[in-house]
Amino acid sequence: MAATEKGLRYQLSRLIGGATFREIEEAAERHNARVAALREAAGITIDDDEDQWRKLTGDSNRDLSPLTQSRMQELALYAWESNLLANRIIELPLGYLLAEGVRLQAEDEIVQEWIDRFWFDPINQMDLKLPKKCRELALFGEQCYPAFVNEISGHVRLGYLDPALIETIVTDPDNGEQKIGLITRKDQKGRARRYRIIVNGPEEELFTDRTRRIRETFADGECFYFAVNDLSNGRRGRSDLLAQIDWLDAYDQFLFGELERQAALRAFIWDVELTGATPEEVAAKAKKIFTPKSGSVRVRNDSEKWNAVAPDLKAGDSSESARLLRNHILGGATLPEVWYGGGGDVNRAAAAEMGDPTFKMFVMRQTYLGYMLETMGRFQVRMRELKEKHREPDLFDPIYKVTAQWPEMVPSDMTKYAAALAQVTTGCVQAIDRGLMTDETAIRLIENISGRLGVEFDAEEEIKKARAQMAKRAEEDTFTELPDTNSPGASPDNTGGNSNA
Repeated sequence: MAATEKGLRYQLSRLIGGATFREIEEAAERHNARVAALREAAGITIDDDEDQWRKLTGDSNRDLSPLTQSRMQELALYAWESNLLANRIIELPLGYLLAEGVRLQAEDEIVQEWIDRFWFDPINQMDLKLPKKCRELALFGEQCYPAFVNEISGHVRLGYLDPALIETIVTDPDNGEQKIGLITRKDQKGRARRYRIIVNGPEEELFTDRTRRIRETFADGECFYFAVNDLSNGRRGRSDLLAQIDWLDAYDQFLFGELERQAALRAFIWDVELTGATPEEVAAKAKKIFTPKSGSVRVRNDSEKWNAVAPDLKAGDSSESARLLRNHILGGATLPEVWYGGGGDVNRAAAAEMGDPTFKMFVMRQTYLGYMLETMGRFQVRMRELKEKHREPDLFDPIYKVTAQWPEMVPSDMTKYAAALAQVTTGCVQAIDRGLMTDETAIRLIENISGRLGVEFDAEEEIKKARAQMAKRAEEDTFTELPDTNSPGASPDNTGGNSNA
């Protein structure tokens, strides 16, 4: 025991009076024993497969912390609701992607019927709910849809899980890029749900034994999980507004500051000057004076002057500062300034060229949305086949192929593509005649241009059909050129003269 502690206990024994140092020692030991007996139990539970799990935050810092993830989603939603620029960053892509609708199509009629039933189901209502799903994917960076499968028919209906309720995403211990399970936050009763993330295909072919055992612990159902702006070894998605949130807030503060400045510039006071007045006369006048109303009449002599004085804040034009800040935000979102009421003297041709990088980003997001829809469509086909034929279908079979069909995002300028098609065709013909190009290469070049005009075809099949058609026409032309052997003077050997000639 430290000397200082013994000294304190000796002083305490003297204050108590009658108690020896040894008695104080024994009382302290009894007190410590009682405290130890009353200490709250603590510990951790170790699962049988603890060695198979990764840490909640992952083995790397590729994910946001759970607190930051939740805060990001709250701020993104608030910005979308209250900030006009943030709202346009989210809504403009939606307009280009979904304004004309989208459909899932299959070659087989029965498969198409299954998909249509899934799409137009009164619970799924994909035409109505798809814009909301895409909006929230951009806002929150992730979406989760629990899937409910009819035990008899295999028909699939989708639920919805708020991303704010997601606690963690579990990945395959043998493949950190593959997400296999989702755990929700605990509810008021302390219960957390464990969903198995849907991966289309037989479990025994997709995962190892260890991974399948882990997936079996996610027994509360299956769900689709989709994330954007994530990394290969990250688990959670990020909002499209994450990088812009602070700048959007600064832009709002800047504009509100401009409002206050403009209000201050419009303010003024009345400055009343009394010539030769004493302090007492000034004080007496101040008690009687009042602010004149608009349209009122004021009468005074030459010893009293009234002037309206406005503040001079020495503040220059702030439009360039606003433009700089706005373009910084729009540039991060790959949106041209002209789409937000800016652009200065930009003409129509220049504005069209500004949109090319933006449309590339839209097409990239459209590709991901198409993957989402096709994944859900293939799952519907799998469930139908499993219930009807009790076996896993070969999703690579063309009859099971499900494709998301998108309308044209932006009307094409047909005139320039038509001119390009004529020039390419002429050039290809000349190159073939001179032996500088094969027919196959020429038809591929023409295929590329015709695709821009909305006419797509298979180059190899097209060249086969073209050659067959050319041979047929040649045969027909040869037949029509044969002379009529029944006409007068015609020779049976078609020579028109003596057969011995």
